[in-house]
Amino acid sequence: MADIPTWHIAGEWFDNCSCAVACPCTFAQAPDNGFCECVLFWHIGKGHYGDTCLDDSCFVRVGRWDGDLWAGMVEGEFGIFIDERADDAQADALATIFGGRAGGFPGEVNALFSGGRKVIGTERAKIVYEITPNQSRWGVDIAGKVKAWAEAITGPTSNPGEYPRLTGAPGSETGPGQLVTWGKSQVCKVDAFGFEFSWEVNSAKHIPFDWRGPEAAPLRR
Repeated sequence: MADIPTWHIAGEWFDNCSCAVACPCTFAQAPDNGFCECVLFWHIGKGHYGDTCLDDSCFVRVGRWDGDLWAGMVEGEFGIFIDERADDAQADALATIFGGRAGGFPGEVNALFSGGRKVIGTERAKIVYEITPNQSRWGVDIAGKVKAWAEAITGPTSNPGEYPRLTGAPGSETGPGQLVTWGKSQVCKVDAFGFEFSWEVNSAKHIPFDWRGPEAAPLRR
């Protein structure tokens, strides 16, 4: 990775997927029914790739993967949406980082796709999203193509304004040491890149991320 510059991005990630609550992937287990259809969202609050500023950038991945991710026995197909506000240098940097080609934690995760990982297509898009400051609600819309919204789980014994959190997750999708907020999907619809699926009342979660590269310690399996 001699041609990869130093980079660092930090922000918020959430997903909305076909697994039941609570998603087994965060516990380093295989997904329900052996597959996952999902919407993954990243918002970079502050970041750079070499001299390219990535502050306030969004990235969305939709698709399906089959197998046990954390066991390194998985294959998948995905479509990518890059924030329409990004210039060419920013778009290239986002695709390189999240595609695993710039090392860091994304590189380690992408290496787990031993059966192959195919990007079907990439589009620029107007990405409309919301993440409330207390993580009570999060979601993303891409007109006519993606609609994925969730709320933090509450129940009859919940205290007002308090939501279920997990520390020390053995399969945290954004890396070690991050705090997981558990959610429940209200809607998860995708009609893009040949994928067409719709899930309701399934798993969702919010996790911050703080990644840098190009070097990274290998994941333990």
